[in-house]
Amino acid sequence: MSEIHIGGFRRLRGEIPIQGSKNGVLPMMAASVLSDETTVLTNVPAIQDVDCMMGILKFMGCRCTLEAGTLTIDPSGMKETMLPECYVRQMRSSIVLLGAMLGRFGQAATCYPGGCSIGKRPVDFHIMALRSMGARISEEDGRITARAELLTGSVARLPYPSVGATENAILAAVTARGTTVIQGAAREPEIQELCGFLNAMGAEVRGGGTGEILIQGKRRLHGCCYQVPGDRIVAGTYLIAAMAGKGEVRLNGVNPEHLSAVSDALTAAGAEIEKGKDFISVVMKERPQAISIATEPYPGFPTDLQSPLLALLCCGQGESRICENVFEGRYETAAELCKLGADIRVSGNTAVVFGKDGLEGGYSQAKDLRGGAALVIAGLMARGETIISDCFHIERGYEDICRDLRMAGADIQWQEEKPKEKEE
Repeated sequence: MSEIHIGGFRRLRGEIPIQGSKNGVLPMMAASVLSDETTVLTNVPAIQDVDCMMGILKFMGCRCTLEAGTLTIDPSGMKETMLPECYVRQMRSSIVLLGAMLGRFGQAATCYPGGCSIGKRPVDFHIMALRSMGARISEEDGRITARAELLTGSVARLPYPSVGATENAILAAVTARGTTVIQGAAREPEIQELCGFLNAMGAEVRGGGTGEILIQGKRRLHGCCYQVPGDRIVAGTYLIAAMAGKGEVRLNGVNPEHLSAVSDALTAAGAEIEKGKDFISVVMKERPQAISIATEPYPGFPTDLQSPLLALLCCGQGESRICENVFEGRYETAAELCKLGADIRVSGNTAVVFGKDGLEGGYSQAKDLRGGAALVIAGLMARGETIISDCFHIERGYEDICRDLRMAGADIQWQEEKPKEKEE
């Protein structure tokens, strides 16, 4: 078990390089099995979710190596079509392998995926999209089994722009017979990148990043080399962390256009934002202004940055309001923030934050990936030391949050928890 120790408030200044995108690379790893040739991905983050996906691919017969940010995947030896439960239970994104395995082998089986406990995340839309292409899917005793001798292009209408369902539909459709149209598709930048990656493998996908994606199926794809983009959620986290430290920080290696809703909200809270071709910087001089925001699918404010923003607003000037419209379980972190002196009142999907001039150091527990990052931000604003436990959640998506924030002057260290001594 691991802990993060934060010494307290320090003004932050410096530059931080942004790691490759977690939500970008995972579906690309799944897509790599659509070919029997080697794929090379660069700018890959060394995070637990990537390690978990590598474990799944290795179990199924792929050869995978990750060295210095370069991931090589050779799927030529794949034979297993049953995804290993021990890994699937750890990571929600594993579900996108269902569409890819159907496309390559015509069959796949998995248990229901795990991941952070941030609310209900049913796979109904995934199954509906795959069935529209002719897949026969059964659910029994917590397992999903899918078969299709030959997937056929269709119109897949998603009632909600689910990122995972959109990815699964795309991965199934690229090798299906005929044309598939995905209506109501998710518009996240990671969807656009997945489409670009598949096109580099020889697929024919148009409309990635829009609400309607057109896919002309092809029976054979090939390997390729592709660079994973910078992680916009990590960048957003560090923008908020810089504001918590009343700092001047530049983040390199990220597309600022993918952070438009975030930068708009942070500007309203008092930040000075500058954007370049592949960087974004922030200057924060005072306590944040109170704001009201609601999370929405892209291009709205991302649910993944709701918890970090919630932490920042705990030291805002006045009463802020956040409405969580995506995952109802995101407010577990509110109780942990209150342990550090925050004043947050949660009712339904709305959190009202009564800002204070600083928080108090103390002990808190990371409940999920982004909630853990939020506690780090709270620690950066606190008087005295903050200790965060169960930080394995944070490792799922941040390569080294302590290393990165130390680049800007934060007093933050990663420590392994000492085992408790047995009583005599």
